[in-house]
This record gives sequence, structure tokens and C-alpha cells, in this order.
Amino acid sequence: MEVHHISPGRIDFDTLKDLLTGKKKLALSGISKEKIIACRNYLDEKIKNQQDPIYGVTTGFGSLCNHSISPEELGTLQKNLVMSHACGMGEELPADLVRLMLVLKIQSLSYGHSGVRLETVERLVNFYNHDILPVVYCQGSLGASGDLSPLAHLSLPLLGMGEVDFQGRRMPASDALKLKGWQALELASKEGLALLNGTQFMAAIGSFCLIRAFELSHWADLVGALSLEGFDGRIEPFFDQVHQVRHHKGQIETAANFRQILKGSQLISRKKQHVQDPYSFRCIPQVHGASKDAIHYVASVFENEINAVTDNPTLFPEDDLIISAGNFHGQPLAITLDFLGIALAELGNISERRVYRLISGARNLPAFLVAHPGLNSGLMIPQYTAASIVSQNKQLCTPASVDSIESSQGQEDHVSMGANGAVKTMKILENLEKLLAIELLNASQAMAFRESDKTSPALKRLLDDFRKEVPFVEDDKVMYVEMDKALQFIRHNNPAHYLL
Repeated sequence: MEVHHISPGRIDFDTLKDLLTGKKKLALSGISKEKIIACRNYLDEKIKNQQDPIYGVTTGFGSLCNHSISPEELGTLQKNLVMSHACGMGEELPADLVRLMLVLKIQSLSYGHSGVRLETVERLVNFYNHDILPVVYCQGSLGASGDLSPLAHLSLPLLGMGEVDFQGRRMPASDALKLKGWQALELASKEGLALLNGTQFMAAIGSFCLIRAFELSHWADLVGALSLEGFDGRIEPFFDQVHQVRHHKGQIETAANFRQILKGSQLISRKKQHVQDPYSFRCIPQVHGASKDAIHYVASVFENEINAVTDNPTLFPEDDLIISAGNFHGQPLAITLDFLGIALAELGNISERRVYRLISGARNLPAFLVAHPGLNSGLMIPQYTAASIVSQNKQLCTPASVDSIESSQGQEDHVSMGANGAVKTMKILENLEKLLAIELLNASQAMAFRESDKTSPALKRLLDDFRKEVPFVEDDKVMYVEMDKALQFIRHNNPAHYLL
């Protein structure tokens, strides 16, 4: 299997996508090993020769920073830190995202500014490569001193504590270590702090959301184009000239996507009886485009973060400096996660409005897109479901980053709440998948009442593939089954196949 070498260079979203799907193994590059070893040697010498306290290394944590720790208790201090901070509750983080947390924690430690031992980082690499995945919970992080609680659960199994998923079952971490013939680690000074301080929980969730957001943005264009055809919409709002004079990149890109998707369609180019379409169709470039621009901005912030050192204190051996600062604070991610959630929610918001128009009985479409309305309710209630999901997304868009609750006896007096922002943004993302699936179900149904063979080649391919999974609804049936099939179609097909 191909190996990705963790190095001080930049990791990108394409690499993360491969690592999420298990297509690559991990290894530390030679330069990363050298940097990790050199930094650890520097710290050991500093502890031996310096009389002044070093936060979190020879002192307690948080508001206990003025309590000195004796040399013989430095390892116990780090072990106690990991145990005491493993206070997660709520839903478990999906296995793929735990895998991504491991990758990002290893990347952050690879720069040689954290003071960990090489064997500790290599044990994290081994956990990833052997698919030993710690059980991590979604509640408990303030996103301030990093993701303390989730990262404590990620780190406990290194010490033979906590639980892991391994070989298809849940087990105590100690059992997994025995199966591999590995000894539990005894942490050295600073190591627990380096493992727990950092933004890898919210960064992992945000990176996953971004990888999926790029795909769902394309799906929104594809499904929106199919709805435009089904609603007998006009092509003029997608002409390039009108978008060039407003200059927004996402708007220009969206209009270009629609022209490409609709290329060769006889339906879109024929003479229309109506002069204008409703905003949910006419303003697709402006709405989808704004979300695209937001997604790209958030991605730029996250690309910086996943290539950063985010623990504390930070060591600079070449400058003989150990600096206790705040790189673990999640504010850059918290604000952009809220922004990403809003951008995704708006893609779903306008999608539901198009569904509402499709079932309205306008433009020679039957009410609720069924041949015999009255006896049959048709697609009346999927729109109810979409409206409910859109409303939930609006509630989830309340920003987390404007909240702050003082903790640690006032030492941590401003927190980002970025972890809560990450969790709710992931829920918005999952809701967007459902909304686009409902729109696809409705748009394909509407196309059955048009001359669907006269649509574009791209949309004809989409319709043909979708019909293999979800048949035309002739009479009332149990609809949640068809809705779930549409959802799986969105989740498991690549929109790029239809955008070519």
C-alpha cells in the first residue's frame, strides 16, 4: 500500500481524503524524526539545567500553574493529566474522523516544536496503520486549551487505558496492546500536555466537512439544474455577461457549471411562456456562488491549521526558547466553522424552495408531481420533511463562536466553543445531503412530465443512473424508502462524473 510520509511540509485535503478512505499508510519522514529527537533532547537538557519553572513541564496546569512538580514526579504529572481530562460524553466520533484526528495530531507533532519523544509519535502512527481507533466522544471540549477532553480520549490508549475499536469489535485498550504485543507507554515530561493541547478534534471534523462540502456544492449545481429543467426554467440568468460585471468568483463558477450541465438541452433553449423565474431558480448563481466562496475561504483557514503547531508550551531549540502562549486557542476555527455551517445551510435552504415550487402544480406540472392527485398525495410530504430539516439547520446556525464560559478558576477566561461549532456544522452537512436527496427525488419526478429525452446529455446520464436506484412514483407508496435510496445515491456517487 502507498505510504504518505509525514513531514514538516504541507498536508492538503486531497491527501486527507485518501487517508480517510484508508488508501495510504503513514510513516514519519527522516527530517521529522530528526526534528522530534532534537527537540526532545533540548527539553531534557533544559529540565536538567534550568531552575526557573516551565509551565506544564515542571508545574501544574491551568490555574495550578504556580504549583511546582518535583523531577521524579514529572511523568506521573503527565499521566494524571491524560486520565483526569478524559471527561467526554455524548455521541461517539465516527471511526473515520478518529482516524483523521490521529493524522492531524501526528502532523502537528512532526514539526519538532512539542518536546515529545519519537517513540510516542511512532505509537500514534502505529495506531493509525493498524486501525486501532480510540473511542472519542463529541461533548466536552471548550476549544480553548485545544480540544482537551477529546484528545485525552485519543491519548488514553497509548497508556493502555480507555477503549478502542480494533479488529471489528470494541475492547479495552490494554487488550488491543496485548494482541499486538506492545507495551503501554510511560509518558515523559511535557508529553501529556503536547498530546492534549491542540485543535485536532475540531480540525478533523472541519476538514471532513470541507472535503464533503466541495462535493455537495457540485451536487447542488447538478440537482438545481435538473430542477430548473423540470420547472421549465430560463437559461438567461446563467449567461456569463451578467456575472462578470459583479465579479464574485463563486457566482461566475456556478453560472459556468450550469451552462456546462445544460449544454445540448433542447428543453432549456426552447421559447418560454414566462418572462422570469422565482428567485430560487433565477438567483442560483448568486446563492450557490456565495456558499462556494465561503467554503473556499474556510478551506484556506483550515489548510493553515492542519499544518500548524497548536500545543503549548512551544519549544524553539534553535533560539533557546520555551514559550507558553495560546496556539491551542480554537478561535480561527470556531468563527469559520460557524461560517461554513451558514454556507451549507443556505444551499439546503434554496434547495427546499425549489422543491416547493416543483410540487406547486405550476407550469403544467401536476400537483405534488403525481399523475392522479387527490387519490394520491404524491410528493406532498417529502417537502414537509425538507422544510423540517431546513428549520433545524437554521437553529443549528446559531453561532457557537460568540459564546464563552470561563473555566479553570478564571485562568481560561475566554474560550472559542469551536468544538461545539464543529459538531453542529457536521449535522448541518448531513442535513444538506438529505435536502439535496429530496430535491433530486422531486426533480427526477418532474422530469417524467417533460420530454426528458430532450434534456442535456449530462442530465440524461444523471436521470438514467438515478432511475436504476429510484423508480418513478406512479401511485402512493412508502416514501421514506425512496428518500433513503436518493440519499445513498448522493452519498455514494461522484458528482464530477456528470460535470465532465
